[in-house]
Amino acid sequence: MAKHAVIATGGKQYLVTEGQILNIEKVLVEPKATYTLDQVLFVMDGEIVKVGKPAVDGAKVDLEVLEHGLGKKLYVETYKAKTRKHRKIGHRQPFTRVKVAKITG
Repeated sequence: MAKHAVIATGGKQYLVTEGQILNIEKVLVEPKATYTLDQVLFVMDGEIVKVGKPAVDGAKVDLEVLEHGLGKKLYVETYKAKTRKHRKIGHRQPFTRVKVAKITG
Protein backbone atom coordinates (compact mmCIF):
# COMPACT_ATOMS: atom_id res chain seq x y z
CA MET A 1 0.00 0.00 0.00
CA ALA A 2 1.36 3.42 -0.94
CA LYS A 3 1.69 6.33 1.47
CA HIS A 4 -0.69 9.23 0.94
CA ALA A 5 -0.47 12.75 2.37
CA VAL A 6 -2.32 16.03 2.13
CA ILE A 7 0.05 18.99 1.86
CA ALA A 8 -0.61 22.72 1.92
CA THR A 9 1.43 25.10 -0.22
CA GLY A 10 0.62 28.33 -2.02
CA GLY A 11 -2.80 28.61 -0.38
CA LYS A 12 -3.93 25.29 -1.85
CA GLN A 13 -4.10 21.71 -0.58
CA TYR A 14 -2.97 18.66 -2.58
CA LEU A 15 -3.45 14.92 -2.02
CA VAL A 16 -0.12 13.32 -3.01
CA THR A 17 1.50 9.88 -3.14
CA GLU A 18 5.16 8.94 -3.47
CA GLY A 19 6.40 9.22 -7.05
CA GLN A 20 3.60 11.56 -8.16
CA ILE A 21 4.36 14.57 -10.39
CA LEU A 22 2.25 17.69 -9.91
CA ASN A 23 2.22 21.44 -10.49
CA ILE A 24 2.19 23.71 -7.43
CA GLU A 25 2.33 27.48 -7.03
CA LYS A 26 5.79 28.84 -7.88
CA VAL A 27 8.47 28.41 -5.20
CA LEU A 28 11.90 30.01 -5.37
CA VAL A 29 14.00 26.83 -5.55
CA GLU A 30 16.36 25.94 -8.38
CA PRO A 31 15.50 22.94 -10.62
CA LYS A 32 17.11 19.59 -9.67
CA ALA A 33 17.07 20.65 -5.99
CA THR A 34 15.00 19.18 -3.17
CA TYR A 35 12.34 21.11 -1.29
CA THR A 36 11.00 19.94 2.07
CA LEU A 37 7.45 20.78 3.13
CA ASP A 38 6.54 20.49 6.80
CA GLN A 39 2.96 21.74 6.35
CA VAL A 40 1.49 18.21 6.18
CA LEU A 41 -2.18 18.08 7.17
CA PHE A 42 -2.85 14.34 6.83
CA VAL A 43 -0.77 11.15 6.46
CA MET A 44 -2.06 7.66 5.63
CA ASP A 45 0.21 4.60 5.56
CA GLY A 46 -1.93 1.54 4.93
CA GLU A 47 -4.27 1.29 7.94
CA ILE A 48 -2.43 3.94 10.01
CA VAL A 49 -4.01 7.40 9.71
CA LYS A 50 -2.63 10.60 11.27
CA VAL A 51 -4.63 13.83 11.17
CA GLY A 52 -3.02 17.11 12.22
CA LYS A 53 -4.41 20.05 14.15
CA PRO A 54 -3.62 21.80 11.78
CA ALA A 55 -0.38 19.99 10.84
CA VAL A 56 0.92 16.53 11.75
CA ASP A 57 3.86 16.79 14.17
CA GLY A 58 7.10 15.47 12.68
CA ALA A 59 5.65 14.78 9.24
CA LYS A 60 7.55 15.97 6.18
CA VAL A 61 7.23 15.61 2.42
CA ASP A 62 10.37 15.82 0.27
CA LEU A 63 9.75 17.28 -3.19
CA GLU A 64 12.19 17.20 -6.10
CA VAL A 65 11.88 20.33 -8.25
CA LEU A 66 11.76 19.41 -11.94
CA GLU A 67 11.10 22.74 -13.70
CA HIS A 68 9.42 26.12 -13.58
CA GLY A 69 6.88 27.22 -16.17
CA LEU A 70 3.85 29.26 -17.09
CA GLY A 71 0.30 27.95 -17.24
CA LYS A 72 -2.25 28.26 -19.99
CA LYS A 73 -3.13 31.83 -20.98
CA LEU A 74 -6.36 33.14 -19.49
CA TYR A 75 -8.12 36.17 -20.92
CA VAL A 76 -9.92 38.78 -18.85
CA GLU A 77 -12.16 41.30 -20.56
CA THR A 78 -13.49 44.46 -18.97
CA TYR A 79 -16.38 46.37 -20.50
CA LYS A 80 -18.15 49.62 -19.67
CA ALA A 81 -21.55 50.06 -21.25
CA LYS A 82 -22.42 53.21 -23.24
CA THR A 83 -18.86 54.59 -23.19
CA ARG A 84 -17.19 52.43 -25.85
CA LYS A 85 -14.64 51.35 -23.27
CA HIS A 86 -13.38 47.77 -23.31
CA ARG A 87 -10.06 46.14 -22.59
CA LYS A 88 -8.83 42.58 -23.09
CA ILE A 89 -5.82 41.43 -21.09
CA GLY A 90 -4.17 38.06 -20.65
CA HIS A 91 -2.54 36.31 -17.70
CA ARG A 92 -0.30 33.24 -17.38
CA GLN A 93 0.07 31.88 -13.85
CA PRO A 94 3.62 30.72 -12.97
CA PHE A 95 4.00 27.21 -11.53
CA THR A 96 6.66 24.79 -10.32
CA ARG A 97 6.52 21.15 -11.45
CA VAL A 98 7.64 18.83 -8.63
CA LYS A 99 7.95 15.11 -8.00
CA VAL A 100 7.07 13.71 -4.57
CA ALA A 101 10.24 11.90 -3.51
CA LYS A 102 9.46 10.74 0.05
CA ILE A 103 6.68 11.03 2.64
CA THR A 104 7.78 10.68 6.26
CA GLY A 105 5.63 10.82 9.35
